[in-house]
Parts: sequence; structure tokens; C-alpha cells
Amino acid sequence: MADAATAPAVRGALEGYLAHLTVERGLSANTLAAYRRDLTRYVEHVERAGRGAVAEVTEADVEGFLTAIRTGGDGRAALSASSAARAVVAVRGWHRFCVLEGLADADPARAVRPPQQPQRLPKAISTHDVERLLDAASLGDGPVPLRDRALLELVYSTGARISEAVGLDVDDLDLTEGRAAVRLFGKGSKERVVPVGAYAVEAVEAYLVRARPALAAAGRAAARAGSSGSAVFLNTRGARLSRQSAWAVLRTAAERAGLPGAEHVSPHTLRHSFATHLLAGGADVRVVQELLGHASVTTTQIYTKVTPDTLREVYATSHPRARRGSVPARDDGRRAAGAGRR
Repeated sequence: MADAATAPAVRGALEGYLAHLTVERGLSANTLAAYRRDLTRYVEHVERAGRGAVAEVTEADVEGFLTAIRTGGDGRAALSASSAARAVVAVRGWHRFCVLEGLADADPARAVRPPQQPQRLPKAISTHDVERLLDAASLGDGPVPLRDRALLELVYSTGARISEAVGLDVDDLDLTEGRAAVRLFGKGSKERVVPVGAYAVEAVEAYLVRARPALAAAGRAAARAGSSGSAVFLNTRGARLSRQSAWAVLRTAAERAGLPGAEHVSPHTLRHSFATHLLAGGADVRVVQELLGHASVTTTQIYTKVTPDTLREVYATSHPRARRGSVPARDDGRRAAGAGRR
């Protein structure tokens, strides 16, 4: 039985859990930072309630935390439903860990559910706007426009997260004609291999041959301070391009292209567009799931939502009795089967 008098303090238990996430789960630095931020806020909440050990925390404490982060009742900024849901998931994971480690006998967070989130359709841009964006990225002279075009072409071609793209090493690329592919490392260092389209191959090859050597040379003088090594995408100092810099590349290109809502265009916009355009072109949702690196097809299925106009169009062209003069459906079901394959 867990003894609150001898159990480690709440903060000690938290550090143990974060160490577990780092070593055993292999979470990314960004995910770990989010866990630490959410759980530190939770620890402060239970400490204010007078809980010195995890075994003392009650279900009411967990529910009170959820209320506090949604309303800002703890004196800090109120969180959206999605951010609050992320925090509750972190809290539930920690308490499960504490039970398994014998730091508590019961899980006070087990019955507390994250707030329901409104389901939003991912933001995507049209193929025409993608072309405008890519053209805008390559404006100018020197190695930087070649790098920017290659980066955005690759992200759109593969659906890579921006962290995956800037984390690429040269050995992760195979630009062989007819079987070009890139090896990406997603959340939890999960590896997947994604095909690369011809336009992206052309842009990346142009960058590797005509631009990357110049950027790498600029960083050799600063090698002792930590240079690029084998990174694919380099900054003007020869070091690996950061996520923030990659974001700025996209934002600048969107503004140059004059895209509507350019200030809201993000690296994830290209990832969403990649998935949306594949599905619109007839790709199977499970194939898109693999390409995106989603653990569950449920996550991918949000891209399959369609507008009422699309529904009407598909209905009108697929249903055997949608229009007068259409040929009646055959009894053998072959028409229905054919409609289902469209």
C-alpha cells in the first residue's frame, strides 16, 4: 500500500515521470516541453490544495484543475478546449504511471474526461495557391531562394512535419529516378519512408548541387561553435535550419505570393494540403495515414470531410436515379459496385 507519509513529494514524482517519458518513450523535445509545462501547472494546483504526495491527490483535485485551466481560475491564462484536453491527457498519463510505480493505490484522474473539442477541418490551400507559394519562395538570387524552394517543395511533396523536414540528414534522402523517397522520423522517433515527387526531386537536387555547398562553406569557419554536419537544410551560417526559420520561410513566401490570409499560413498548411489533395485525387485514406505517420486512421479521417457542394456532385454523378433519363440500376448490383469505386 502506498503511504503518503513516506511517498516521494509530488515534484519528485513528476521528475520521475518526465525521466520515464524521455528514456522509455523517446518523446521529442517539443512534446516533453509541453508535458513539463502542463504538469508543472498541475503540480502547483495540487500543492495549493495541500497535497504533499501523489497518494493524497483526489478526483476533486483533478476536476478542479480542469476547471481552473479552462477559466483561468488559477490566475493564469485560460486554455482552449484543445489545450486543456492536452493537459488532462498529460495528467492522466502521470497518475497511471504513479499507480504502476506504487506511488499511489488509486488513480484519481481515471474518471476525469478531457473537454470535448469542436472538430475543425484542417486548413488547406488550392493547388493553384501552392504553385504560387512555391514560385514566390524561389524569387531572388543566391543559395537561399534555392533552399527555400527545395524545403517547401519537399514538405508539400511528402506531407512532412516541419520538424521532420529540418531534421533531415543527407543520408535520409534517396533521389534515384523512379524510386525517390525520404526517410522521416516522426513523433516518438517513429520512422517512415515516403515517396518524393518529381518536382520536389528537381528542386532538392538543384539546392544540393548549387546552393548547399555555398551555405556549408559559410559555416566551416564556425565549425567549433557547432556547424551543420550532415543536415540537408542549412541557414546562412552553415548550421542546421531551425523550425522557427523554416516557419519564416513559408510566411515570407505566402506574403510575396499574395495568398489570402497569408498571416495564417503555417508549415502545417502544406501538410494539410498534401493530405487533402491526395484524397481529392482518389487516394485511399489508409495510404494517406501511412504517408502522414498517423498512429490511427481516425486522425486521418478528418481530411475526408467534404462540402455540401461536393456531396451533391458525387450524388448526382453516382446514384442511378439521381437524374431523369439515367439508366435504371441492374439487379445484379454491378452499377452500385461501380459507383462505389468512383
